[in-house]
Amino acid sequence: MTYDLTIIGGGPAGVAAGVYASRKKLKTLFITENFKGQSTVSEGIENWIGTMKISGAELSKNLEAHLRAYAGDVVDIKQGGRVSKIAKNGEGFSVTLNNETFETKTILITTGSQRRKLEVPGAEEFDNKGLTYCATCDGPLFSDQDVVVIGGGNAAFESAAQLAAYCKSVTIVNRSDSFRGDEVTVEKVLSKPNVKAIKNAIPYEVKGDKFVKSFSYKTGDKIVELPVTGIFVEIGLLPNTGFVKDIVELDPIGKIIVDPRTQESKTPGIWAAGDCTDGLYHQNNIAAGDAVKALEDIYNHLHA
Repeated sequence: MTYDLTIIGGGPAGVAAGVYASRKKLKTLFITENFKGQSTVSEGIENWIGTMKISGAELSKNLEAHLRAYAGDVVDIKQGGRVSKIAKNGEGFSVTLNNETFETKTILITTGSQRRKLEVPGAEEFDNKGLTYCATCDGPLFSDQDVVVIGGGNAAFESAAQLAAYCKSVTIVNRSDSFRGDEVTVEKVLSKPNVKAIKNAIPYEVKGDKFVKSFSYKTGDKIVELPVTGIFVEIGLLPNTGFVKDIVELDPIGKIIVDPRTQESKTPGIWAAGDCTDGLYHQNNIAAGDAVKALEDIYNHLHA
């Protein structure tokens, strides 16, 4: 058989698309390794609209339950495998999964991205124990505490701005002598009385007992240790798009280039939503909204 749509990815974007596809009666193949997005590790998400606070693990369970409740005989869920190849096949596409090949008219890619990990001693040990990769998700947990933000781009400065609203102090640690963030953003954030930045500071070590107690950086031949309870890492994202590099156009860091009005890629018949795209902002709510936008366009495409 040939599916109307194949959705690849099981985070908020993929599930939102799957629910809408079911409601629109599009015969859909839904492929995901699991239903865990980047937020799964968060102990408390406070910006998932409609829910005051929810853990990342509970959000993942809810997303999966929502999709399965609506799937019926319209959405076929294939969990536990990874797509290895997508190829053009006539007017549609073929999708290879675990040595099986499926035919589909359209594709929506929602494979997200993974945060570039901090690779210093102690970083893995204290991951989610004071060291986090999401200021929006976890920032409020560090109210009235001293924290560090690692990075020098817009994401780092935007995180610092959020944290400054409730943290005692925020120190931005940048490994080079210049920031990659927009000058206006950098100036605005550094004007806050409880925010400062340190340049030419190479991350060196994370220490603690049950939770983070300090962060060390190297500057020249000197090691400096900062007593902090929170470390927010903003050193970039790695999109999960290697399997589509030969069929869609990617930007220099591997994000799928999409039309922001419709989420369609530059390859007709393939759409993308969420953190795997070159969209300006990336959040759970935005990913879900972009996926719904894509579904509306896919539906119109299939019924043109």
